[in-house]
Amino acid sequence: MYQDFQKHLQKQLQEIDEAGLYKHERVIITPQSSGIQVEGGKDVINFCANNYLGLADNKELIEAAKQRMDARGYGMSSVRFICGTQDTHKQLEKAISDFFGTEDTILYASCFDANGGLFEPLLTEEDAIISDALNHASIIDGVRLCKAQRFRYKNADMTDLEEQLKKAQSARFRIIATDGVFSMDGNVCPLDKIYELANKYNALVMVDESHSAGVVGRTGHGVTERFGLRGKIEILTGTLGKAFGGAVGGFTTGKQEIIDMLRQRSRPYLFSNSLPPMIAAAGLKTFELLTRDNTLQDRLHANTDYFVKAMLAAGFDCKPTESAICAVMLYDARLSQEFAAALQEEGVYVTGFYYPVVPQGQARIRVQLSAAHTREQLDKGIAAFVKVGKRLGVLPA
Repeated sequence: MYQDFQKHLQKQLQEIDEAGLYKHERVIITPQSSGIQVEGGKDVINFCANNYLGLADNKELIEAAKQRMDARGYGMSSVRFICGTQDTHKQLEKAISDFFGTEDTILYASCFDANGGLFEPLLTEEDAIISDALNHASIIDGVRLCKAQRFRYKNADMTDLEEQLKKAQSARFRIIATDGVFSMDGNVCPLDKIYELANKYNALVMVDESHSAGVVGRTGHGVTERFGLRGKIEILTGTLGKAFGGAVGGFTTGKQEIIDMLRQRSRPYLFSNSLPPMIAAAGLKTFELLTRDNTLQDRLHANTDYFVKAMLAAGFDCKPTESAICAVMLYDARLSQEFAAALQEEGVYVTGFYYPVVPQGQARIRVQLSAAHTREQLDKGIAAFVKVGKRLGVLPA
C-alpha cells in the first residue's frame, strides 16, 4: 500500500516545488536575537521572529529557568489534574491574570492548544460562534472541533459582523472570536466596535492576544488596553512563545467560571503534560520584568514607527499596521521567495509568505520588529530592502 501512497505524495510534493511554494527550513546556530548566525556561519539581521520585546535570549529569563530546573527538576511527566501542578504554575497563572486584569488563567502547552481546547467544552449545537475570516488556524480548528453553529464575517468588517450576529440570534449563546492582531497583515481588530455589537446582540467576546500582548497598547498590555476594555472581555488567549520570552506555552485567561470549566473539560489541558518547571519560571520572570517599567515596549514602538515610515518613503507597498508587523506586499509567490533569498545574501533574514498561508495573489515579506533591534540594524535592513527592490523591479531603478 505505501508504494502507491508514496507515489501520490511524491507527485504532490513535486507540484508544490514546481509552483515555487515549497517551504525550506533554515538552520540557526546561535540564540534567537535581533542578530543571528545561520548554518554556514553567515551573520544576518533577524526580521522574521516573534521576539517582539527581545526577551528570547534575556539573561534574567535564562537564569530563572536554570534555577528552577535545579530546584524543581526537568519535566512534569504528567497532566495537571493527576500529579503535574507545581507552585510555579499557579504563580504564573496569577501573574498572567494580573497582567490582563482577568479573574483566572489556565496554562496550555501552546496557544494552538488553548484555542483548540476552548470552544468544545463551553458550547453545543444550540450555540453559535461568529469568527473573523482572517482568524488564526488554531481558532479555525478549535471551532471545527465544536458542534456550535458557525458564522464568519469579513476581516474587521463591523457591518458584516452585525449581519452575522443577526443571523445567530436564534442560538442559545453567541461568541464573537477574533485575533487581537492579524498576524499576516498586522492590523489590530476594532475591539471597541466589536464590544459594542456584542452588548447590542448579547454575545460573548473571545480575543487571541498572541501577536498583540506585550506589543499593542501604550504599555503593551494588548488590545484591551488599546481600547480601554481591560477586564471587560470574557475570554483572552495568548502565548509565551512570542513577546513573553519566545519559548513555548499558551494560556486562556478570563472569567472565573469559564476557566473552571476548561479545567474540567478542555481536552488539550486534560491530556497534555504540564509545562516544564523551567519554562513556567522563565514565563513568571517575564511578567516580573514587564511590571518594572515600560522601556521595552517604548523601544519597540519607536523601532516600528521608524521602520514603517522609512519603508513607505522608499516606495514600498506596506499594509497599515498598529502592531510590530510590517507586511511588505509583493503579491507574487515566487517573487516573495526570490526577494527573501536575495535579502539573506545582503545579511537580512526574512521569510516570504504565500498561499496557503495568505490568500492567492497576496504574497508578501512579513517584517517583524523587535525592541532588540538597534538603529544601525534597522537602517541596514531598510537599505537592503531598497537595493533588492530595485534589482527585482519592485522599486524603480
